[in-house]
Amino acid sequence: MKRNALVLGVMIVGISLMLWAGWHNLRERRIAMQKAEANHVVLTPAAPGQSTQESDSEEEDPGAKLRGKAAPAFTLSSLDGKKVSLADYKGRPVLVNFWATWCAPCKVEMPWFEELRKQYAGQGFEILGLTADADAGKDVIAKTAQKTGVTYPILLTDEKVQTAYGGIEYLPMSFYVDRNGKVVEATAGLSSKDEIEANIKKTIASGTTTAAVKGGE
Repeated sequence: MKRNALVLGVMIVGISLMLWAGWHNLRERRIAMQKAEANHVVLTPAAPGQSTQESDSEEEDPGAKLRGKAAPAFTLSSLDGKKVSLADYKGRPVLVNFWATWCAPCKVEMPWFEELRKQYAGQGFEILGLTADADAGKDVIAKTAQKTGVTYPILLTDEKVQTAYGGIEYLPMSFYVDRNGKVVEATAGLSSKDEIEANIKKTIASGTTTAAVKGGE
């Protein structure tokens, strides 16, 4: 009787350990998946017929196509119905950020953007938030922006603008545009606050000499 009880006890302990190990592994996998999603959100797959080599190269550096080139021009409507153009900010360093109301990593970055925008406002720095899900409606977009505490312009983007900026296959996606309208840096996925600030400083410094020369003429 005692032996049977002992065997039963060992079996119960063994089953409990197996269940705990399975739950622990599942929990670790979920955490890993959440971390991966927070840092790299894929919106659309590579186009059919694209070679694996090309796809891998673009996935490693989605901003490579525009870095060092003129930022594509755009004119979009803000949440209050005003027309806003990138050209309106000529001569100023600008961060063009693509985001969406459903994008959790986007909402992590946005309060940092607001804080850094105020910090570097004296140097002419501005941020334009281009929502990639304009079909969510102005009310939803406005509430999301309000919850994150941002006061910089939120613009309703369209497919044409997204295509001009490389298709926006990842969110968040940020393009740092210097005073001369050139894309100094481009990042895909969630960046750290320090990385964002470093890119802002780099953008502010870029084109300063040219701007100063023009101003003195």
